[in-house]
Amino acid sequence: MDKSEKIRLFSIVGHGICIDSEDGERVYDLILEALREGKNIEISFDGVEDITSLFLNAAIGQLYDPRLGFSEELKNRLSVADISPQDSLILKHSVDRAKEYYKNPERFHSATDEILGDDDE
Repeated sequence: MDKSEKIRLFSIVGHGICIDSEDGERVYDLILEALREGKNIEISFDGVEDITSLFLNAAIGQLYDPRLGFSEELKNRLSVADISPQDSLILKHSVDRAKEYYKNPERFHSATDEILGDDDE
């Protein structure tokens, strides 16, 4: 039996402007729950007028955290529909950055600390 779920961003956010991390977190929670239930997920971008990497990082990027145990499966279990070429590019960049980040999070934190001058000493 093939279990799948369609997640419509417009329905979750309530409008076509997907820019906040809080809205992204709500989407993330739904995706994570569906993954844990063994479902394949299709994310529909139908009706989405504007989207930011901040939203996508919260909604999708954190799914690549290896501690969740899904990062290797996502390519086969997560798909998108109704996405514009421009939004597809933003999504690709967000996913690529997430994969890089989770390969070596300490490197990213060190670079940020160095740029911002954050010393814990």
